[in-house]
Amino acid sequence: MSIQESGEMYLETILILTSEKPTVRAIDISEHMGFSKPSVSRALGLLKKEDLIVVDDDGHITLTNAGRMLAETIYARHTVLTALLTRMGVDKETAAADACRMEHAISDTTFRAIQKYIQQQ
Repeated sequence: MSIQESGEMYLETILILTSEKPTVRAIDISEHMGFSKPSVSRALGLLKKEDLIVVDDDGHITLTNAGRMLAETIYARHTVLTALLTRMGVDKETAAADACRMEHAISDTTFRAIQKYIQQQ
């Protein structure tokens, strides 16, 4: 499965919102990400087609097992990269923004090396 960076961002957002709210709907994602409702609907349609999310009759969005695994991987990358950058002296806001861009491009090999490095510090 090949999912684009924007799809990864949606999955990560759904994961975060799921931890904050009892149910997640498209409007919640739209508000959280600052995207229009039509943009969110298109993205959710693609994620649904890839079997990464399920949308029930009431519009509640749930991650499938595959969607959850991918979202958790992306979120872990985000938190580890943010931690690394802040330890290096980057302010938290800039670190989080940069980590958000880096999390989608970094290889698994490099990410594992960074994780190992941080654990040894």
